[in-house]
Amino acid sequence: MRRLGRGLTIVRRLLPFAVAFLRDRRRWLFVGRARAVPPEAHARRAQRLVATIAALGPTFIKLAQVLSARADVLPEPYLSAVGTLQDRVPPVPVEEIEAVLRAELDRPPAELFDRFDREPLAAASLGQVHRARCGEREVAVKVIRPGVEALVQLDLDISFRILWVLNVLFPNHHVRALTTVFREFERRIQEELDLRREAASTERFRRAFSAERGVTAPAVVEEFTRRSVLVTEYVHGTKVDRLHEQFASGRLSLAALMDRLIETYVRMMLVDGTLHADPHPGNLLVQDDGTIVFLDFGMVLSVERSTRDRVFRVALAAAREDLDAMINGMYELGMIDPEVSRPEIREAARRIMAVAERARELSPQRIHEMVEGILETFYTFPLHLPEELVYFFRATALLEGIGIGYDPKFNGLEAVKPVVARMRGELLQATARPPAEMARDLAGQAEAAVRALYELVLRAEREELRVRLHPRDAMQQERFLALMVRRLLLGGFSAVLAVVSTLVFVRTGSWLVLALGNAASVFMFLLVLIVPKQLLENPLRHARSLRRRPPPA
Repeated sequence: MRRLGRGLTIVRRLLPFAVAFLRDRRRWLFVGRARAVPPEAHARRAQRLVATIAALGPTFIKLAQVLSARADVLPEPYLSAVGTLQDRVPPVPVEEIEAVLRAELDRPPAELFDRFDREPLAAASLGQVHRARCGEREVAVKVIRPGVEALVQLDLDISFRILWVLNVLFPNHHVRALTTVFREFERRIQEELDLRREAASTERFRRAFSAERGVTAPAVVEEFTRRSVLVTEYVHGTKVDRLHEQFASGRLSLAALMDRLIETYVRMMLVDGTLHADPHPGNLLVQDDGTIVFLDFGMVLSVERSTRDRVFRVALAAAREDLDAMINGMYELGMIDPEVSRPEIREAARRIMAVAERARELSPQRIHEMVEGILETFYTFPLHLPEELVYFFRATALLEGIGIGYDPKFNGLEAVKPVVARMRGELLQATARPPAEMARDLAGQAEAAVRALYELVLRAEREELRVRLHPRDAMQQERFLALMVRRLLLGGFSAVLAVVSTLVFVRTGSWLVLALGNAASVFMFLLVLIVPKQLLENPLRHARSLRRRPPPA
């Protein structure tokens, strides 16, 4: 009963937005041209969407944070509006937090800590943080909210059922991208609900940056770490977006702070391969000496060396204006649907390169135009943002927002230049493959090319050359023929139904049979005439592609 009630609540609140988005593409959902909606109407709808997501609870609040960087799913102004959604909710009564601590650590807080503050420091959708004292140390105690894990599982189960219907009725690249987002989110939220993973990620970050001055994270108190409880040292600092007084007095430098932040994120993404995937001002503190403290490692992304290499090669191809190499890299990164042909995607690649070319005049206005142009391209064309790039873009948006918040003339690209120049050697070493491996690959490719050329010459001499269709093209032709056959069968059945009902009327004189038979015949004829082709396909094909993966143990 709870599942049904929750499902009806989700559908009732989100259905108007789903219908509105679909009607923006086709006025009558399945047919018609795109609607012309004024920007003011989009802005009002975006604000209503944010309020609705906040009312739906923790699952959708966390999901909205992921969607705020998914330009392939949401266009502007929805991206910006969703990005303003704050993960702040009313706190859970302290008695419930104490019950979790007692269940996880087998003792009440009064026995675990010398002092435990009943008022929380922060209350988010998944967890709540209280300050406490343990011996000589001030600590922060993070506890997963009671019942939130079951609610997340329920919401995800309902969401995947809704997505199944959407993929059957509206199989466009936006719906497929949204499905991919839910799959990624399901995996990430399971990790974030296990605070043992967060403890391990925090310690990994501390080790990686132990030699770096000015960057740190709170130390973990291992003896109190459990699945639903995490205790770390309490660190003092000011949120990164509230440093106006320090900058005005000269105690801190904006240029130095941004340089350190940019270098840290570049090092995480392209050198260490471990990215802090939940960047927002509440997770970044700055101490009096300028040290940056990273908080909340619940969402941490591991970036494989091969992925870093591909990202680097795509960036170099764009800088060289090498369209083919850029498209090859986009295919390797999974940014392009395998069903999309290469000629279809060339226009998208050209548009991205043209936008970047226009932005060579490095003014803030030009950079803003470049970002908007690239986001519009991702939404318009069948492009999918890889998970690694999604979180990297979120971090980039955070850094740009921090800089502009203090200095409207802040230029992100200019700030990145000295960092990349300083780290050039590290970046090349981290992203490049070992010379021996590259030599083996080149030798293998050369051998394969020579062998293929030799086989081609032999086949030509023996007159054995054949032209074969790609399996994807053959499957598309097969699906097209199957759909045409189904349309013909339905059309033929409607005609037979009309003839039979007329013959029965002639025999019996029943006007009811004649009316019902011909009405059913006309209905089936109109159905065949206007029904979208995907509704004639086998819906089980979509079910197989949408099957949920089991949550990690």
